[in-house]
Amino acid sequence: MSSDTDHDVCGMSVAIDVVGGKWRLHLIWVLAAGPQRFGQIRKLLTGVSEKVLAANLRQLEASGVVHREVYAEVPPRVEYSLTPLGRELDVALRPLEAWGDKNRHELLGNLLASAG
Repeated sequence: MSSDTDHDVCGMSVAIDVVGGKWRLHLIWVLAAGPQRFGQIRKLLTGVSEKVLAANLRQLEASGVVHREVYAEVPPRVEYSLTPLGRELDVALRPLEAWGDKNRHELLGNLLASAG
């Protein structure tokens, strides 16, 4: 992703490219608790399909936020965890989570009012 125009790209745009989408923020939140296997992640993120989960994990791995560890066991075991970059991102996202918690009722009320 490195190029001569990297200095022209806004930091917010780069961050949104990494965490954009419905499931990536949730994945970071789940992996912040520690290494997880694919099946554990899927149970914690109800509603995500295997295909979407796998694609989002690959995208986070490609960005350097998630590490995929394959253990040479029978049957093979794979665990996903946050990299140091991913842990730093988790810390950066915590204020957003706190804001959502603090304003949950007002935000949900506004959404319900605008839908009706």
